[in-house]
Amino acid sequence: MIKSMTGFGRCETVTDEYKISVEMKAVNHRYLDLSIKMPKKFNFFEAGIRNLLKNYIQRGKVDVYISYEDYTENKLCLKYNSALAAEYMDYFAKMEEQFGIQNDIKVSALSRCPEVLTMEEVAEDEQQMWKLLSDTIEEAAKRFVDSRVIEGENLKTDLLGKLAFMTGLVEFIEERSPKILSEYRAKLENKVAELLAGTTIDENRIATEVTIFADKICVDEETVRLRNHMENTRAELEAGGSIGRKLDFIAQEMNREANTILSKANDLEVSDRAIALKTEIEKVREQIQNIE
Repeated sequence: MIKSMTGFGRCETVTDEYKISVEMKAVNHRYLDLSIKMPKKFNFFEAGIRNLLKNYIQRGKVDVYISYEDYTENKLCLKYNSALAAEYMDYFAKMEEQFGIQNDIKVSALSRCPEVLTMEEVAEDEQQMWKLLSDTIEEAAKRFVDSRVIEGENLKTDLLGKLAFMTGLVEFIEERSPKILSEYRAKLENKVAELLAGTTIDENRIATEVTIFADKICVDEETVRLRNHMENTRAELEAGGSIGRKLDFIAQEMNREANTILSKANDLEVSDRAIALKTEIEKVREQIQNIE
């Protein structure tokens, strides 16, 4: 199967504690360009996210959006620094002795001293968080690939249709070429007969002129190579995989052969078909840009 480079995938995972949403969309690009927007708390997982996505995507400019909601309320805990509290009390006792004043410190007052009681965030279970995040990303990636495959099959059908049309054009050129020579020979003989007014025509000279003309307009090599490129394109489409770059190269070669056929054309019908070939090949190239 072949895949389009445009696609969309989304997945949302909801538990009693979290909600994670992952959305992916892509457009054409020569290489793989991943842009990931996510909460800062997931920055630690960025390398893992990229490696995971590379298992599903080879080419395209892919935008990934990750959102996160935390439903838990007990993420903070109170920490008591007993050593620091004891040090405060020692100093209060020294101050009482030094200044002769009553040490009236109470627990409530001690607790308000800096750093005696502090609030700390409970550390996340990174393994659990990664499992939740990676599962959501993977499911979004699968749906993303599914959308690419559907579009890819449409591209395949369209390209096969264009190749069939191009084959018909090549067949016409191949069938028309021998007739052009026959018509040229007949015109040449008639013209020479008119000029010589009954004098014997030199058949060798006529044959030589026809041979020179045939060499100028012969497109046998070009049509053979063009047919070969079209068959290779069909084979690649049937084989599937990440074939976009290879097909683009083949399309460039097809365009080169069509240009040569057009430059050699000395017949209106062949010229029309060669122009139609170039037009269709350009359409093929545009479609190939959408294939991964």
